[in-house]
Amino acid sequence: MKKPSILLALVPITIIIALIVVGVYLFGEDLTSGPSQIALITGSIVAAIICILYLKIPWEKIEEGMMDNMSKTTSALFIVLMIGALTASWTLSGVVPSIVYYGLKIIDPSIFLVVVFVFTGLISTMIGSSWTTVGTIGVAMLSAGQIMGFDNGWLAGAILSGAYFGDKVSPLSDTTNLSASIARVNLYEHVKYTLITNVPTFVITTIFFLVAGLLIPNNDNLDVAAQCESLASNFNISLWLFLIPGVTIFLMYKKVSPYITLFLSAVLGAIVAVFAQPQIIAQITPYATDSLETYFYAPLKLLSSPIEISTGDPLIDDLASTNGMYGMLNTVWLVMCVSAFGAVMEVGGFIEVITIKLSKFIRSCTSLVATTASTCIACNLILSDQYMSIIIPGKMFSKMYEDNGYQGKLLSRTLQDSAAVTSVLIPWNSCGVVQSSVLGIPTLVYAPYCFFCYISPIITVIFAAIGYKIVRNVKGKETAEK
Repeated sequence: MKKPSILLALVPITIIIALIVVGVYLFGEDLTSGPSQIALITGSIVAAIICILYLKIPWEKIEEGMMDNMSKTTSALFIVLMIGALTASWTLSGVVPSIVYYGLKIIDPSIFLVVVFVFTGLISTMIGSSWTTVGTIGVAMLSAGQIMGFDNGWLAGAILSGAYFGDKVSPLSDTTNLSASIARVNLYEHVKYTLITNVPTFVITTIFFLVAGLLIPNNDNLDVAAQCESLASNFNISLWLFLIPGVTIFLMYKKVSPYITLFLSAVLGAIVAVFAQPQIIAQITPYATDSLETYFYAPLKLLSSPIEISTGDPLIDDLASTNGMYGMLNTVWLVMCVSAFGAVMEVGGFIEVITIKLSKFIRSCTSLVATTASTCIACNLILSDQYMSIIIPGKMFSKMYEDNGYQGKLLSRTLQDSAAVTSVLIPWNSCGVVQSSVLGIPTLVYAPYCFFCYISPIITVIFAAIGYKIVRNVKGKETAEK
């Protein structure tokens, strides 16, 4: 099959980046409400035209690639919808208000950011899912931080840094398993090896958020007692409500399908809301709160549709207003556009040409790891999907690692230290799309504060440069460079 030149391969990417830049200038925070989708569709059409007219690839093959790629994202789309439903049910059942209430009472604002980072990291490690962590605990911690007066970028940065740390080191994580599988490495050996770079990155990030919490201003005029009283007067606050997230964590720990886990947790929260928060339900349903109709109407309404709650307190109104699955439809639209673009770029061989060009810079372990990491990041930019950004570089570089005598775990670690964490920093990547939608904060607003996510690939290259714990095979035996 005819291959495009490197300049031709970069044309669709350049067009998308240009349109995204214009979109940021014109639309600001509303970038993903339509402009990003148009940019991705335009890039897809341009790439498809190049494929048909220059590379002589029939449209039927491009369409087949798009359908295949779309089928791979189906489960992700359902998970996105379930996260929307779960966020609404946890909020209106009182789970999120209870977390905010006790968070305001217990956590000192000066250490709030570092607590958020460590706590979300712990939860994500336990359940192996950054998306679920952000959509549940992350949303609650965001609400508490907003009430304390923290900037949205700092809050989202702490949440996502913790969530993606846990996602990288958890044996339950799909990206962890995928990275180990692609490099043909034992899962637990891979996890152990990733800790060599992840622990220093975790420590550095912890210091950043600790110092930031001490230096950046928050709402010094906040009357914590008054906010807690407002929460308690509008919601029935109870530690018993923590059983709902407890059930979610247990199901994830037992490796129940994320889709089933999120669905059951969302439904459980919706049912609890009817009984635990009758004063809130009264604002949702047109029927009497104790009527049979309400027991069906309210859960269906809060899981699926936008709901605005009026409490008289603007902060509490923002916390209690939810969008359910409806609020995630824009994300579904964007993920579909992302999937189409990635498919065309793969079918046309654009990504392969770019990675082959990068491979010419490999001269040492440092350049090998740096090139692998750069390729993963480029795939995140081009294909807009973290899974493809692990699979394609993993397949392309595995023989190169083998030929140079490096063990597969160096490849698997590099894949996860770069592809898995940088996806959330890119506005048109599926991870960036989902997380910005769940948190309600644009990617470009939180990206500068996701310290763990962009320190991680830097640390993995530094460790390769100094040769620390870089193991090579020499005549069938293992030797360590340092």
